[in-house]
Amino acid sequence: MAAASPPVARAADAREIGIGPLRPDPGELLDLPDGFSYRVVSKSGDTMDDGFKVPPAHDGMAAFPGHDGRVILVCNHEMPPAFPEYSAFGTGFDALPDNIKERVYDHGSGTSPGVGGTTTTVYNPRTGHTERQHLSLAGTELNCAGGPTPWGSWLSCEECFESPGTDFSRGRLITRDEKHGYVFEVPAGETGLAEPIPIKAMGRFEHEACAVHEPSGIVYMTEDRHNSLFYRYVPEVPGRLQEGGRLQALAIAGRPSQKLHNWTGDRAIDIGESLPTRWIDLEDVDPAENDLRLRGAAAGAAIFARGEGLCVAGDAFAFTCTIGGRLRLGQVFMYQPSPLEGHDGEKERPGQLTLLAEAGDESLLRNADNLTMSPWGDLVVCEDTSGHCGLVGIQPDGSLYQLADNVYSNSELAGVCFAPDGKTLFVNIQYPGTTLAITGPWPP
Repeated sequence: MAAASPPVARAADAREIGIGPLRPDPGELLDLPDGFSYRVVSKSGDTMDDGFKVPPAHDGMAAFPGHDGRVILVCNHEMPPAFPEYSAFGTGFDALPDNIKERVYDHGSGTSPGVGGTTTTVYNPRTGHTERQHLSLAGTELNCAGGPTPWGSWLSCEECFESPGTDFSRGRLITRDEKHGYVFEVPAGETGLAEPIPIKAMGRFEHEACAVHEPSGIVYMTEDRHNSLFYRYVPEVPGRLQEGGRLQALAIAGRPSQKLHNWTGDRAIDIGESLPTRWIDLEDVDPAENDLRLRGAAAGAAIFARGEGLCVAGDAFAFTCTIGGRLRLGQVFMYQPSPLEGHDGEKERPGQLTLLAEAGDESLLRNADNLTMSPWGDLVVCEDTSGHCGLVGIQPDGSLYQLADNVYSNSELAGVCFAPDGKTLFVNIQYPGTTLAITGPWPP
């Protein structure tokens, strides 16, 4: 075990990178630094161009290049089927035409269809206006995070593990016709409902986020459980995930079943420490019981504390564990792939796992969740904590600074991502559900 270390890296002064102190927001949505402003891009309850309503619970999101400088946003909605009145189609599922119903993954026997999924929004940064919005994935459940692909699609993840049948949930009788706990792919250019085909080879578990290693096409995934795994999916054909592949779990070389949450005084990993890794093949990846993580841990996989956000960070990958650390206030890890990631020889030149940050008593960052890499090379992290949640920047040395703060509600922030040109930052206030486009004098 590593020796005890300070619980968090130093706090940085945001002015060091040209960002001033936060100012109260007259609109009472989000406090931003001097010189920064926002526009509302999407709001729950608004009517979209397809006639459906924008669902609430805006969560994971990605920005794709659109026509003539426009930005295409694909956004998850973390909705369970117990609240049909808040869904895109409200309580009128039975009245939908057949060509719409056939693109709804789980009909719930007509009484409780899945009300999660995604919306797609076309936003024009030049005018600051939303030009088009429609439902793009329907009938899924608790779509939490996910990730963009280099080939222009969004991987939408269900953070649940539900089986067909009927149960009493959230005060209502719920019927499910399909299994849940999968990843679905939504093309960014889809102008209607995407075909809802679960990618079963990517595993059935409580998925959180995805990120793609472009050189190999490997997809990394997090899992939102107290004792969860960090996964990778090695596709048979890069970019064609439905054609099958291998699902694996990360392990620490020489440390089978290593717990990395640092909940006790005997720390498994220090801030700044790097550990060599290996990957364990998983079997029965579409299980009837929610035991994939248990079987993986028994086979030697490393154990994390609620894996959440995950993003490409240069040639590495950053991911958060929202209740890691002695005080369970969160950790941020970096995974550096092997030069031979997914190929023969990988064991001789293994990937490396590094603990970048861990929140403590005085930490600026609490319960890290969704995150993205900024154009100036820092991570931008959403908080999902008690009290008010903000956006926190993390520099490569692990030091922290504040970018935004939500002091007006107890909603978490989610879905943080930059426009392809790096000039606009998008973020979601999850409840009741609002997407903001933030502009200002970003660092060079």
